[in-house]
Amino acid sequence: MSARKAPVGAAKTQSYRAAYQQLTSIAAELEAGETDLDKVLPLLTQAQAAYEICRERIDALRAALDEAAPLETVPLAAELGQDAADSAETEEDDTDDDDDVYF
Repeated sequence: MSARKAPVGAAKTQSYRAAYQQLTSIAAELEAGETDLDKVLPLLTQAQAAYEICRERIDALRAALDEAAPLETVPLAAELGQDAADSAETEEDDTDDDDDVYF
């Protein structure tokens, strides 16, 4: 694979998916171990730029999720306390007694 040069200003408009694909492509090329030494530094520079795009997109998404209204959740048994979980199990056990057959 050859080193690809992104147009000036492309870093701000490149999508997460494109940046991630560029990162994986560069990683595969470098891991193959056959990259010309003169191409390593430009590839690393491109990888750094692609990484920054991915990181910025992830950070922006995290910030948006943090600002969003929290969803209503149903409390877990641990949050209700063990007594509530035990009483729910007891109610279930009482309904199952009708079909028990003892020999």
